[in-house]
Amino acid sequence: MTPPDVHLDEKPSVPVHCQDNSSVGVTFCDRFSFDADSVHYAVELRAPGLTARVNEVVAWIWDSDLPTFLEELVADYRGWEGERSWQTDDRDLTVSAVFRSGGYVGLTWALRPWPQAAGGWGASVTTWLEAGEQMASLAADVRNFLTGEQP
Repeated sequence: MTPPDVHLDEKPSVPVHCQDNSSVGVTFCDRFSFDADSVHYAVELRAPGLTARVNEVVAWIWDSDLPTFLEELVADYRGWEGERSWQTDDRDLTVSAVFRSGGYVGLTWALRPWPQAAGGWGASVTTWLEAGEQMASLAADVRNFLTGEQP
């Protein structure tokens, strides 16, 4: 996990790098908003032989949000049984989390735009992060990205 990339000539982004394989990752980018009720952003997945992007994932202010889900995982840094998951209201982004011995969290990021459309597509990657600081950093970075705050 690295801090959000912020350059004067670029929009903020949050890259998530798998610690087991640096060629696997997720990037939150291209944040914009039409009103006070929602935030729109793009999510990109990458892995060897795979690049996938959904251009307009929507986060509504009244939904159970992704940063809260990630913060709950951080709070349970000692581990949990089974799988936990979160999804956007439109179900175009789903995140599933599992705990692995040794203190690591596997986050499977799945994109599935237009889930009801015939001929739709889906793609997913799994990133492994340290349950403590890396997860806490990710949760803070995603919250800052979605709220438009700079760290």
